[in-house]
Amino acid sequence: MSINIAAIYRYPVKGLSPEPLQRVALKAGEGLPQDRRFAIAHGSTRFDSGAPAWMPKTNFLMLARNERLARLKTSFDDATGVLTIQRDGKTVASGNLQEIGGRTVIEQFFAAYMGSEARGAPKIVEAPGHMFSDTARKVVSIIGLESLRDLERVVRAPVDPRRFRANFYVDGGRAWQEFDWPGRELRLGSARLRVVDRIDRCAATNVDPETGLRDLNIPLSLQQGYQHADTGIYAEVLADGTAAVGDALIPAE
Repeated sequence: MSINIAAIYRYPVKGLSPEPLQRVALKAGEGLPQDRRFAIAHGSTRFDSGAPAWMPKTNFLMLARNERLARLKTSFDDATGVLTIQRDGKTVASGNLQEIGGRTVIEQFFAAYMGSEARGAPKIVEAPGHMFSDTARKVVSIIGLESLRDLERVVRAPVDPRRFRANFYVDGGRAWQEFDWPGRELRLGSARLRVVDRIDRCAATNVDPETGLRDLNIPLSLQQGYQHADTGIYAEVLADGTAAVGDALIPAE
């Protein structure tokens, strides 16, 4: 059975809402363009934008601990650098993240919205070429929708794929087939990738992406149903190409 891309998402600001894409250009050694470009650092976090180094996600606002973030809907405009934040359908903040004044507006919003959860005055951070991924290497994430359908059988409830914050959701094949791919190459659209690892899941997946409520325990369900806490895979881009919704994913033999 063929396997095809069902959805593509990027996350311009770590921990904030996903943005759907129809097509994306992939470059060797990079993640999705604009993916995890920014993060909201705790007031106590010391991130050096002049010499950026990977830091654990606990240094930033994140869904694993800050489920209130899921109640916000955000959009980032590549051309202007403006981040717009909505709550309950109304715009509550907007600012250019590439300018001091715009960042200040967004930082002040999160200081008020998150309160003590921000552990001091929150800061918008970025660095040229840096990606605020949960893993130190630049990768894209892929999840098979058949695997999530099988997980629904274990959870006994619908599971919104967006809980897993993946870049690519693919349909077709069999449940958990992606766990056969670490170490193998894939063709995704016209790009070539190598799968590097399975993705260990944390409490962020417990948060409903619409309501912001912790209404499921996904890591526990995975452990009880499959004796592991993994869903999806990380892959590094080996050769440039484009990938679009509907394109095929073809594992190397």
